Amino acid sequence: MATTGERRSARRDRTKKRRRITFLGVFGELSITAGALIFLFLFWQLWFNDIVVRAEQNSAAESLSESFIEAAQEGPATEPTEPADPAAPPIGQTAGDAERFGVLTIPRFGDDYQAEIAGGITRARTLNTIGIGHYLTTQAPGEVGNFAVAGHRTTYGKPLNQIANLRVGDAIVVQTAEGWYTYRFRTLEYVTPSAADVLNPVPQADGVEATDRLITLTSCSPMYSAAERIIAYGVFESFTPITDPAPASLELPEGDG
Repeated sequence: MATTGERRSARRDRTKKRRRITFLGVFGELSITAGALIFLFLFWQLWFNDIVVRAEQNSAAESLSESFIEAAQEGPATEPTEPADPAAPPIGQTAGDAERFGVLTIPRFGDDYQAEIAGGITRARTLNTIGIGHYLTTQAPGEVGNFAVAGHRTTYGKPLNQIANLRVGDAIVVQTAEGWYTYRFRTLEYVTPSAADVLNPVPQADGVEATDRLITLTSCSPMYSAAERIIAYGVFESFTPITDPAPASLELPEGDG
């Protein structure tokens, strides 16, 4: 028969065991709950939320595009000035920080893809809320030199998510109040975040006078990282006035759709 001391010792052991089991059980349940919450947050932030924001950005860009056409149909507020070079396209308007002035369309990205372009590349005011930001120190659409823009590759609607899928000859179309500027994609490259010379009038060439009209798209690389920058270059091909029918360059590439 167990003594009184032995019985007390056995009760203490059972109590400690129950407490240990209870603590481990609660800790395990909390860990599972925390993991589920993290998973749901990532699902929302990296997938579902992007779908919602991307749809909103497409819709906003479509509305802006239509407003350009409607304004042109009502007639210009002032008589346009004749360009010095009749063969040159008119220089497209740009705008200040977080002010919308254009629409980017890249048919390779899908038949419903459009993104508004605004001045500046601040995350809070332009990239996170509008979509595509214009480097204010670079040239305007249609201007000799380098019209350079930036956009997210992941999150916030990820307007440049498919930048690495571009193929040589793909259309990159910028619409402003003046009309549509069609550029053709030429090449991709990867640079360090400090490589600001990709924004030069002649990319990566200091002090060289530009003779071509270029577009440069910049985004982060690799995916979900800012270790590098992915850069896409395009060369100006043609200009279509806003009073004309939309250019064929807006159509999906052959074999797509």
